[in-house]
Amino acid sequence: MARSNAALFWPVLVTVTAADAATKALAQRHLPLPQLPHDVLGNAVRLTLVYNPGAAFGISFGVYSRWIFMGLTMVALLILARLYAQTRPGHVARTLALALVCGGALGNLVDRLRSGLGVVDFIDVGLRTARWPTFNVADMAVTVGALLLAAVL
Repeated sequence: MARSNAALFWPVLVTVTAADAATKALAQRHLPLPQLPHDVLGNAVRLTLVYNPGAAFGISFGVYSRWIFMGLTMVALLILARLYAQTRPGHVARTLALALVCGGALGNLVDRLRSGLGVVDFIDVGLRTARWPTFNVADMAVTVGALLLAAVL
């Protein structure tokens, strides 16, 4: 682990995790009725509070989902920590990718640890009834980080 990597990795990880927590808190405070959409940019972008006990696209293991996804997240974080430890000093893209994925994973893990309701999702995009699954800042970080990581591995 080089200092140059740590100087990028830790601030990005903390920023993603903090931004995710802050936006979820705002969503829960200002969108008190779950699943009642609030238009932001017409029907294209809406804020809709949803508690997701499973994973992306409705993947679920029933009553065990919370525990299974917490375990999978911790295993993933261990693998990502190993990748980070093996990252060459100055490899900015890989370091950034790992920080984004880790920050997002931590953000959703915190939700699972804090509540049995599931992960707080609130960003709702689409047109009319053609909607993307509702997501959050952590999900965006994981997605962007995973795409970047795939490009640099």
